[in-house]
Amino acid sequence: MTEPIPRVLTIASSDSGGGAGIQADLKAFARCGAHGMSAIVALTAQNTLGVTAIAEQSPVFVRKQIRAVLDDIGADAAKTGMLFSAPLIEAVADELTGSRLPLVVDPVMMASSGSRLLLADAVDVLVARLFPLATVVTPNLPEAQALTGMDTQDRAALAERLVAMGAHAALVTGGHGAEPVDHLFDGTEHLRIPVPRHGVAATHGAGCTHSAALAAGLAAGLSLPDAAIQAAAVASDAVAHGLVSIGGGEGPVHVLHDLGGVAFEPAVGASRST
Repeated sequence: MTEPIPRVLTIASSDSGGGAGIQADLKAFARCGAHGMSAIVALTAQNTLGVTAIAEQSPVFVRKQIRAVLDDIGADAAKTGMLFSAPLIEAVADELTGSRLPLVVDPVMMASSGSRLLLADAVDVLVARLFPLATVVTPNLPEAQALTGMDTQDRAALAERLVAMGAHAALVTGGHGAEPVDHLFDGTEHLRIPVPRHGVAATHGAGCTHSAALAAGLAAGLSLPDAAIQAAAVASDAVAHGLVSIGGGEGPVHVLHDLGGVAFEPAVGASRST
């Protein structure tokens, strides 16, 4: 018998440019050997230059997507990404409460292009409803500063404050600021994970890829520290191979760079007609 494949659910928004959001999550799940599923809370008209429009799904439909997946396929872990509004966050929290799933909450607030992806009046709801459900929250440095109100680059202090705000653990990622290090605090112990920075103008989707890889690690049964180390390696590798030639802005990361095209032999006797 084959080993069951880890199942991971992403609850986030679609990036029509394919670089971040649901699209990045599903690629990262595949990279980590997991089966990915999705509940889409909003659609974005988006490319490497920015977000030009956002269309929310109804909270009822979001709950139905989550329920359809969990009632049939089930999941070994879940992650949230861009949730955009308070009603959508409430719907997600209502559906996940009591599920006991390992949950990675990526508090996506701004796109790399600068577009706002979380409404100002939704921030408090995110903290109040999703932080207590989260196994770990994974803000980048600017998001951690905005959430805590702390004007510091001390990731240890930021992570401690995020845990004090209700999260079970916090991982402040290392892509911003002076020090390239992911910092994990689980409420008791601190873990510093040095991460390389690459001189590549293609980081669109790096945060989504990181949190998705972290969720896939938890789904596979890794401890939180080991899943965090895996996530750092996967996200760094995806940035190192980023697609700088795609789009006129910050190109997307390339988490599946080591998969070539499918080799095949033409069928015997095959012909093409016009």
